[in-house]
Amino acid sequence: MCDTSHEFDLLILGAGPAGLSAAQYGSRANLRTLVVEEMAPGGQALNIAVLENYPGNVGRDGAPPKGGFEFCEDLHKQAEGFGAKFIMEGAAALVRDPSGAGGFAVTLSGGGVLRAPAVILATGAKRRRLDVPGEKEFEGRGVSYCAACDGPFFRNKRLLVVGGGDSACDEARYLSRLSTTITMIHRKSMFRAQKALAEWVLSDPNIGVRFNTRLVEIRGEGKTGSVILEGPRPGGTTDSGEKPVEYEEPMDAVFIFAGSVPQTDLVRDMARLDQSGYVLTDQSMASSVPGLYAAGDVRAGAFRQVVVAAGEGAVAAHCAAAYIDSLRGTVYR
Repeated sequence: MCDTSHEFDLLILGAGPAGLSAAQYGSRANLRTLVVEEMAPGGQALNIAVLENYPGNVGRDGAPPKGGFEFCEDLHKQAEGFGAKFIMEGAAALVRDPSGAGGFAVTLSGGGVLRAPAVILATGAKRRRLDVPGEKEFEGRGVSYCAACDGPFFRNKRLLVVGGGDSACDEARYLSRLSTTITMIHRKSMFRAQKALAEWVLSDPNIGVRFNTRLVEIRGEGKTGSVILEGPRPGGTTDSGEKPVEYEEPMDAVFIFAGSVPQTDLVRDMARLDQSGYVLTDQSMASSVPGLYAAGDVRAGAFRQVVVAAGEGAVAAHCAAAYIDSLRGTVYR
């Protein structure tokens, strides 16, 4: 625990891979760095069983690659080793410092106030869940929200993909390299994805698409075993006028891509956001507000992978350090 009335050089809100990477680079730049995280360091990456697609994360002597928990634990220790401080508490508000000193003031859920000339928002995005029976129970046991993370565990298995946007189509195409028995359902009569993406999916022989169909329930014993779907009878047409029916179908895994919800409440009335609520930044991760940066899944246009979040966190911290130097007149020339 630290003194919550203390002033810092850099405040990082969120301790996922982006925040942890930013903490390391901020501290290595000799900035007094504090990370504010209401849960445990690691964010959604903690749920990754085997982080097999992070460059260099390979097992030794027959051991598997590190999982998300171990990987993020190492990131946390590494950031602390460079001098970053952490506080496990939520951030209730973020405003321009009302004291007139410039910079930002962060009010914690417990009432303390933190101040710094620069802030990195790394609060991430929460998965949008369907909230159907079995979804929560089988998460990590056949229910996934990331094809690149978990798809390789289900090679040549029966896979269900739920969704109709760009992400769903992209992920379905990725999974089609791993299995020839993929069913993709969408509750509407056509995809909302870009036309090229939709056409790729519809022409893929490994993907069977069913429109006007929704997921009702996920069943199994210890792991995903079947699903209950509601829609036209399998093999029927979507325009036959027949009433939707419920039916059960064997399935080894369910990949849900119903979108995500960016955690941008703290800056909703401050920074520019895109139509989906993600923070708009330039290549330096700078938002429309001087001194406010965003990295990882909370940022618009991000490729939502751990390696990308870590890189963006490093860029954000580096550029925040340069911004702070400019405020203090110590820019290297």
